Amino acid sequence: MAELLRIGEVAKAVGVSIDTLRRWEAAGRIQFVRRGNQRLLPAGELGALVASHAGANKTMSARNHLSGIVVTVERDGVMAKVEMACGPYRVISLMSREAADELGLDPGVEATAVIKSTNVMIER
Repeated sequence: MAELLRIGEVAKAVGVSIDTLRRWEAAGRIQFVRRGNQRLLPAGELGALVASHAGANKTMSARNHLSGIVVTVERDGVMAKVEMACGPYRVISLMSREAADELGLDPGVEATAVIKSTNVMIER
């Protein structure tokens, strides 16, 4: 029998949260094998999932995309400081207040930190 990966292992490998994988399953983007209350994925299907997720981010030259949740947003007259929790990483981005407002960045919002060299951009 093929090796089965637990949903947490799959989330870590793909770089998304367990909740994201559950939403993908509900949308039909991924199909888990059920064993009781556990969601399991045959190991042979992981490569295709990683490739499809990476393919969704090919509109930029930046390769480092960290999905996460906005923790805090500090806005002043012109600038905004956005802190995100992306798995084990804490990411902070400085941007214009206008950009933060247009993206609807507030605590609890899901977003993606796009990291290229020393620049951190937030996409949603």
